[in-house]
Amino acid sequence: MSNRWKGGFIQAYFDPLTVGPLVQELYVWGQNESYGQLGLNDVVNRSSPVQLGSLGTWNKVSAGGESSFSIKTDNTIWSWGNNALTERGILGHGDAIERSSPVQIGALNTWSDVSADENHVVARQTDGTIWAWGYNVMGQLGNGTTTAASSPVQIGALTTWSQISAGRYFSSAIKTDGTIWTWGENEFGQLGDGTVADKNSPVQVGALTTWEYMDAGSDHAMAIKTDGTLWTWGYNQYGELGDGTRINKSSPVQIGALTNWSKVSGGDEYTLAIKTDGTLWSWGRGSEGQLGNDDNIHRSSPIQIGSLTDWNKVDAGRYHSGAVKTDGTLWMWGLNFRGGVGDSTTIGKSSPIQIGSETTWLEVSAGGAQTLGITGT
Repeated sequence: MSNRWKGGFIQAYFDPLTVGPLVQELYVWGQNESYGQLGLNDVVNRSSPVQLGSLGTWNKVSAGGESSFSIKTDNTIWSWGNNALTERGILGHGDAIERSSPVQIGALNTWSDVSADENHVVARQTDGTIWAWGYNVMGQLGNGTTTAASSPVQIGALTTWSQISAGRYFSSAIKTDGTIWTWGENEFGQLGDGTVADKNSPVQVGALTTWEYMDAGSDHAMAIKTDGTLWTWGYNQYGELGDGTRINKSSPVQIGALTNWSKVSGGDEYTLAIKTDGTLWSWGRGSEGQLGNDDNIHRSSPIQIGSLTDWNKVDAGRYHSGAVKTDGTLWMWGLNFRGGVGDSTTIGKSSPIQIGSETTWLEVSAGGAQTLGITGT
């Protein structure tokens, strides 16, 4: 469940002296009760996008289970939402105090990427180091212990990490040399190292150096190689691996023989992916309509969502999903009981529906029952 901004919008939106749109605003919607995970300084749910504050300097977002994270254009990192003792300080402020509005984590301005799940967070700095914090009972922080951390702790000393992703109780990352590494819980083989033994430090998945893109779902993982092939491993009860079975795999298995996979995102027991032709695909658990195929059927092999060829980004949450098209429009579907779909209702949607009429969406992140999105103008 990670969110990495790849590419941008048309040249008219860019200042020639800066990177990215001139104004990048943060919008939030969905569940907010009890924990303030929308960051609006209250605990009221929202069923349609609401701007968080008035700043136009938000750059990247990651929605966890009941907490939210964002990096600004100045490379500072911010968090808000649930931070109770049971979450082990997932907000990263060195305590267990909940926040209903954004609070900066530390004072550093060197953060480049962040990925949050239900109970822990992994983040990368501009120097290529990676850091983690939160719950650690399965070693998902990767620092060689199983002790929780309520503020960022560095994972090793390497400066060659290029991508990160947090699953439910495990984490994964890619290095600049094209190798892929995992750590944390491994009961279902989600670490991909051919075993089912937990690891509290990073272990390499195989020996290949051709991994280009990866993501961690709840208890499964997926990755795309430089040749465009798609590989998955881990938990497979609902067919979320996409290999036509419902058998767990402790090592990567190729999904079909196609070489045109571009992006992939893992949710809670389901998977979404985009091909280089702009088509959108899904598989796994479909009980809440999160597969977007206008039904509630589980699928163990990829099935195309509609027939459009203009999908650009996609993110799988717990039971709801979001995607941005090449025209900058935002589309959502799945469970909507707290308004996480953002269509001003709490009625679930089993196929993509457009949210509003804006054409400036850059990024979307679907969490437990809340959603975060960034627009750029």
